[in-house]
Amino acid sequence: MRSLLLDTCALLRLANGEFKSFSRSAMAAMRDADTLYVSPISEWEISLKWRDGGIELPLEPRELMRQLTNAYLLSLLPLSEEVMFKSTELPNIHRDPADRFIIATALIRNLPVVTTDRRFSQYGVTVIS
Repeated sequence: MRSLLLDTCALLRLANGEFKSFSRSAMAAMRDADTLYVSPISEWEISLKWRDGGIELPLEPRELMRQLTNAYLLSLLPLSEEVMFKSTELPNIHRDPADRFIIATALIRNLPVVTTDRRFSQYGVTVIS
């Protein structure tokens, strides 16, 4: 068994009950994982998009995250100083700051990421899509 890091897009799929949009391999990996991690940057990104009307959610972000954490036993990883610096040292393949924090976290902790964003693999991150 291993641990996985969920990208913001994967977290949103869980939030909206879009299980069919996950591949069979992603569903199996999440089901078999010892721990499903999320970055606080995903909470920030979801909150910003919701506040600005860019996404619809079944609940306000804070309550949604509480429910998802309980339902899927999600664990929050800290945004450490090491993650902050690493995110700025990455090549400019991906310019989205939130994704850069997630990529840096995955690299530092050697975690595969559940995402549909293929650019993650260009950083040497194992991607489960």
